[in-house]
Amino acid sequence: MAQAGELLEKLTPAGRRVLDVAADLFYRQGIHAVGVEAIAAEAGVTKKTLYACFGSKDQLVTAYLVERDQRWRAWLKRWVAEHATAPREELLAVFDALEAWMAREDFRGCGFVNALAEIPEPTHPARDVIIGQKRWMREYFEKLAAAAEIANPEDFADSALLLYEGATVAASADISGAVRQARKAAAILLRA
Repeated sequence: MAQAGELLEKLTPAGRRVLDVAADLFYRQGIHAVGVEAIAAEAGVTKKTLYACFGSKDQLVTAYLVERDQRWRAWLKRWVAEHATAPREELLAVFDALEAWMAREDFRGCGFVNALAEIPEPTHPARDVIIGQKRWMREYFEKLAAAAEIANPEDFADSALLLYEGATVAASADISGAVRQARKAAAILLRA
């Protein structure tokens, strides 16, 4: 992941266009459905330029997920800080933030869950990014639970993550109110 992060810091303008186009296409159409030819054409670069910037499609996918993760983490922490004033409110605000994110984005499911379904190989460089994002979410819930003085923050974090991930998947299947229901379940856990 550090390698992809370093790559993002050194992007040329052409590399930036490639990554922006790839991110949009990967999320909307799927990683395997989108070839480097389509990405290069839409970005207005040659395949040679794409490979010069990223080395391979696998590295481009990894960079896309690293950047998506960075964007989500920053947005989530900022949103929670702006919309919650007490530690227990912060835990529930994570679900409110998820619902707000879904409303502002052209939501097609969790980009990381979608990528995980498309990348079964454990050695693919993007797998560490995907797993790292899910671990970070669990750790974020645990940190918030500890700050809220929940008796067992580890157990709460495990349950909250399951609710969060389940709501995300259910929402991507057009199940109405999935995030609100997950939030209600999290509130019950908080009271237990």
